[in-house]
Amino acid sequence: MAERWVSSFSFFLVMVVLHSADALVPALFILGDSTVDVGTNSLLPFTIIRADFPFNGIDFPSSEPTGRFSNGFNSADFLANLIGFQISPPPFLSLVNSQSSMNKQFLKGVSFASGGSGLLDTTGQFLVTLLPSKLLISLAFQSRPTLMISSDVCFIWNNQRKGVITLGKQIQQFATVQSNLTAAIGSEETEKLLSKSLFFISTGSNDILGHFLSIGSLNKEEFIKSLSDAYDNHLKNLFKLGARKFAIVGVPPIGCCPFSRLSDDNDSCHKEMNECARDFQTTLSALLQKFSSEYEGMKYSLGNAHEMTMNIIDDPHKFNFKDVKSACCGRGRLNALLPCLHPIASVCSNRDDYLFWDLFHPTQHLSKIAAQTFYSGPPNLVSPINISQLLEVN
Repeated sequence: MAERWVSSFSFFLVMVVLHSADALVPALFILGDSTVDVGTNSLLPFTIIRADFPFNGIDFPSSEPTGRFSNGFNSADFLANLIGFQISPPPFLSLVNSQSSMNKQFLKGVSFASGGSGLLDTTGQFLVTLLPSKLLISLAFQSRPTLMISSDVCFIWNNQRKGVITLGKQIQQFATVQSNLTAAIGSEETEKLLSKSLFFISTGSNDILGHFLSIGSLNKEEFIKSLSDAYDNHLKNLFKLGARKFAIVGVPPIGCCPFSRLSDDNDSCHKEMNECARDFQTTLSALLQKFSSEYEGMKYSLGNAHEMTMNIIDDPHKFNFKDVKSACCGRGRLNALLPCLHPIASVCSNRDDYLFWDLFHPTQHLSKIAAQTFYSGPPNLVSPINISQLLEVN
């Protein structure tokens, strides 16, 4: 029986190698939040942070919601395509019920990203309780958790606290992948595979958003240090499991998303939130420099999502955008008072003209620009090398 399993898996290995022959890395592993979630949260029965309902996916090839928080593809999809894969890797949770499919896919990569998650474990568990009650109530029409509504706050009861998959839990899932690969192809081949693979991480926005929505006891410097310490710990755990090449995206100017602009009477960006995102970029850059000097073999590329996005906001016509304030899909002021949820939302027809798809997330247009920028952009937007240069490093 064991010999038959090994023979079958060897066949899968040959097929995977042939399928991925044009890819620049053997596998792509994706971790993070909703900016790169390709359907993980759709597989979580008790979360309200999900995108498996219209009008999400309206520009996807099937014109159906896929669980992506986008009108179409997200940056993980575009990066996977640039690297040479036909599609981005599927969610880990979609594979766990099939041993053969699971191991076959593990050789090409997996997505662990979960919308609503962050660097801090508390971010994913409590973010939903901090959002406005109108927003939560409308989202609840889809997932229908138990609601307790007061005049000002909507509290969500999440069975077994499965609201999102935290970054720490995502790394535990990757440990399962690493263990399965080791059992299938041996420790030496697994080490080689993972050392050549790319680990794409996009996280941090929800941590900062949650910090400003809550009444935290930490000042800005203390809070940023807590994020840096958490990132350092996550990177160490990934490195111990065999990760060597990291493509990391910093936090964009989330103070300029439609939801954050609602706090200003003139619809201006939330200045303090953007300053926190910008300062975290600086801290993250220093952390990665230090980490790479201490851990032999660790290579990285850090995308400056803050500067890239601000360049577009400051000169939208240069990048073929017409609206950088409003959400394409939603309702109310800036289309940001209610989420992109059929039938309560309105959706724009000229989606490529918009920077934002909904009250938080970028359009497919911006996601494509982001992936292209981080893959082959200049040093002021991605450093110390871009992703295409990172893939050439042995």
